[in-house]
Amino acid sequence: MSTPGEYYRSLPPVIKTYGVLCLMTTSAYYLQLIDPWNLALSYESVFKRLQIWRLITNFFFLGSFSLPFAMRLLMLARYGVLLEKGPFDKRTADFLWMMIFGALSLLVLAAVPLLRSSFMGISLVFMIVYVWSREHPNARINIYGVVTLKGFYLPWAMLALDLIFGNRLMPDILGMVVGHLYYFLTVLHPLAGGRDILKTPLWVHKLVVFWGEGTQINSPVQPNPSAGVAFSGRGYRLGGR
Repeated sequence: MSTPGEYYRSLPPVIKTYGVLCLMTTSAYYLQLIDPWNLALSYESVFKRLQIWRLITNFFFLGSFSLPFAMRLLMLARYGVLLEKGPFDKRTADFLWMMIFGALSLLVLAAVPLLRSSFMGISLVFMIVYVWSREHPNARINIYGVVTLKGFYLPWAMLALDLIFGNRLMPDILGMVVGHLYYFLTVLHPLAGGRDILKTPLWVHKLVVFWGEGTQINSPVQPNPSAGVAFSGRGYRLGGR
């Protein structure tokens, strides 16, 4: 069995970074080092007080230490890791772009009064789970050792559990909507003969190279040889695109 340190080092870079930021944010809240409402999404504060950081920090708070928080973190550790190591293997820039696209889409939805939420991290986690379920529709999933179902139905099972536990359903639904939008634009639409309109931008490839973590097949950006990180070529989705 691997040690905690070995497990941590084995995690893919994007999910590892996001998971650590979520854990650190909740830990800081538990230790009363921060007030989460200073991180919450508030367009009034963003535009009137120029508190731009709220557009990013609201995604890092998944709630206080609790069973729902543990479930969200386990969803990241399980399905986020499987997604980044599976369909997005050696495609760090593409996976990061999926996360950025999901966050931007959720920020747009949050501008609608009926859909507004102070913290969109749960929705981002659900987007990741939804994309995983579409990439692995026939995988066998066991829910708490009670129910076994196909991967395609995993988001709906998680939605049902939140309903049973009395959690808000809107964050889950928004994540599923954004996840389907991403999957439609990057997989379903191109397969139907449409143009790939959501190709990973060049600046994301540059960001990954500057970050120096992960790899990207066919990257259009060449790294600094002194950085010691091998990137080559631009990323494609499954099927060689």
